[in-house]
Amino acid sequence: MTLLSVRDLTVKFKTRESSVTALDGISFDIARGERVGVVGESGAGKSITGFALMNLLSRPGYIDGGQILFEGQDVTKMTPKQVRAMRGNRMAMIFQDPMVTLNPVLTIGQQMIETLRAHRKLSKEEARQIALVKLKEVYIPSPEARLDQYPHELSGGMRQRIVIAIALLLDPQLIIADEPTTALDVTIQADIMDLLLEMCRSNMVGLMLITHDLGVVSQVTERTMVMYAGRIIESGRTRSIINDPQHPYTQGLINALPQQTPPGSRLKQIPGTMPTLSAMPQGCPFHPRCALATDECRAVMPPLTQYGEVQVACHEVQRLHRELAKMEAAQ
Repeated sequence: MTLLSVRDLTVKFKTRESSVTALDGISFDIARGERVGVVGESGAGKSITGFALMNLLSRPGYIDGGQILFEGQDVTKMTPKQVRAMRGNRMAMIFQDPMVTLNPVLTIGQQMIETLRAHRKLSKEEARQIALVKLKEVYIPSPEARLDQYPHELSGGMRQRIVIAIALLLDPQLIIADEPTTALDVTIQADIMDLLLEMCRSNMVGLMLITHDLGVVSQVTERTMVMYAGRIIESGRTRSIINDPQHPYTQGLINALPQQTPPGSRLKQIPGTMPTLSAMPQGCPFHPRCALATDECRAVMPPLTQYGEVQVACHEVQRLHRELAKMEAAQ
């Protein structure tokens, strides 16, 4: 059953001259309990997607068109009161830096109790008991003591666990995790991702994991969307995309993984950089960095087309599939 349905979502940012497009008509669905990864370089539009879903875009950014249907309600048409009732309650977000979420002048307990009482009719003691249960669920040692501590008294890994506990406080249907392990060391990263996966599985919570790490995506998610310059350029089951990437950009991301390079060799990288919003090339936005680019790529934006279990936006992939179809028809 579909939990979230996004259709032709367009996000723009006003500039002094006119406006620039950060998300260009993206569409996707997330089912209840499904884990979806959103992958791409910095500037691809991953975080903007998460902020738009939560209706957290601030000026000069704004939603210019499209629908965000969450449990049948269009988020873009909600009143401020409806948005407050949804945000943190039915849909929650985990940010890159836990200190963005945690207030440094309030104790952990004050913040968790305040969150609960903002959405539920609970006494302070009832809210405190629920907070304790959630801290235990995310394996916080000595949870009673932690409730009375301030964020600066805790380690980075413990702060991120507390942020996950806060996200789960009100039993949301969907969690948007925006690079939840970026600021942590490798061993803590693995623990946090295992914890997030366990929480989502045990509570049947949908997860939208925003990351640049394809290794994490392959271990945690069931489906993956690859974004480039504000568009979804490849989408499908994670196994299909990792094992047989179709788009040249996705292939480049996978080839750039350290484990794809023999020891002692230089790491592979995609040449060039992501185009800026104010200087978006005509046609396929990836063509200036693509070794397979043709005149058609430089002139025409490729549509997102279904091929088996995967959707791909690439003229070269379309050409290859047309040739395969002709060969099969000739046999």
